[in-house]
Amino acid sequence: MHDLNLITQNYQKYKYYLEIRNENPSIIDQVLEINKKRKELINQINSLRSQKNKISDQIGKRQYSNEEERQNLIHQSNTIDQNLKELEPVLSEIETNIRNLLLNIPNIVCEDVPIGKDSNDNVVVLQEGDLPSFDFDPLPHWQIAENLSIIDFERGVKLSGSRFYIMKGKLAKLQRALINFFLDYHIQKHNYKELYLPFIVKRHCLEGAGQLPKFEDNLYKDSEDDMWLVPTAEVPLTNIYKDEILPIDVLPLYYVAYTPCFRKEKIAAGKDVRGIKRGHQFDKVELYKFVLPENSDQELERLVQDACDILRALELPFRVVKLCSGDLGFAAAKTYDIEVWAAGSKEWLEVSSCSNTLDFQARRANIRFRRTPTSKPEYLHTLNGSGLALPRVVIAILENFQQKDGTIHIPKNLIPYTGFEKIELNWKY
Repeated sequence: MHDLNLITQNYQKYKYYLEIRNENPSIIDQVLEINKKRKELINQINSLRSQKNKISDQIGKRQYSNEEERQNLIHQSNTIDQNLKELEPVLSEIETNIRNLLLNIPNIVCEDVPIGKDSNDNVVVLQEGDLPSFDFDPLPHWQIAENLSIIDFERGVKLSGSRFYIMKGKLAKLQRALINFFLDYHIQKHNYKELYLPFIVKRHCLEGAGQLPKFEDNLYKDSEDDMWLVPTAEVPLTNIYKDEILPIDVLPLYYVAYTPCFRKEKIAAGKDVRGIKRGHQFDKVELYKFVLPENSDQELERLVQDACDILRALELPFRVVKLCSGDLGFAAAKTYDIEVWAAGSKEWLEVSSCSNTLDFQARRANIRFRRTPTSKPEYLHTLNGSGLALPRVVIAILENFQQKDGTIHIPKNLIPYTGFEKIELNWKY
């Protein structure tokens, strides 16, 4: 959540950020208008309280000439009390309205982010690895899955509805192996510390991470208890230090965590309907950093490379895309997407989105640090990125490592985790 004073002092700049994000800048005007009313009301309330204090002081010190004057002072005090009783709830409502408006304003945009309207204006900054070539027509993963009987789409739908599926046999183990491989790699190679997190969180966690209120329609919740299934491990990771002040010597903090993720994917009819590319439930290993403000841009570049290292280890061709202003996520000030090539589908699939949120999430979750024991607390910066997201890595392995005989070879660095070198037809029912 943005600082109200900063918006008031720099409102034209904030309106510009909204414009280049393709958002309506009029929300800034609403904030300014309501804040003006808030200030007027605060002045009015403070004036009434000052008057009441003077009257109370007069009565307490018996600064009146007779009983009639005393009763008049009491009457004035009671009138002020009544006025305050009427005005204070109005102020509370105005402050709630301002907070709700601030919660709906996305992050600012870093200066080096390309200005653009949508994904067509994103910029490829790196492409690495040779695209695989075949002496046969490579199949998309859903055909491979059917041929090898490793995904049951129909029974997944029977259990839970559309966009659910069952992984079977060696594919299920491949999925589990990838999760363990990702975690071990980031712990051993990149010095992240592993956390095992709750998969259900309270509303304030989603507000702190920037998921609420904007994305409420995309989230699964238990309305009775106000508990929410996590759409990403970013949500609980953001909030583990909510309302805390950290000593500077613990920063930076690097965390890695696995969670299943739950989202109400809203997809246009006929788009991405085949296979396991988009689902309401998927697995993801998340990377998260709490860092000093002056280091966050450099930390983002390192975060991107940490995620890319996984694809290098799996020998998968990938590219890094710098998102333009109009394609940025709500909480991100700067983002790189990492996309892996899927040879059968013949498309680039996003497997990680690495973002610097600056102090946006830290303000919403009230996470600060002190440079010295006596210095004023400052908001730190937070960064997040997938390291990596499934099942799209599974898709890339199935499609890029498929063989002419229909089997799937396993990347060599993954074999110690799978315990097998290839996937073949070995599931009859």
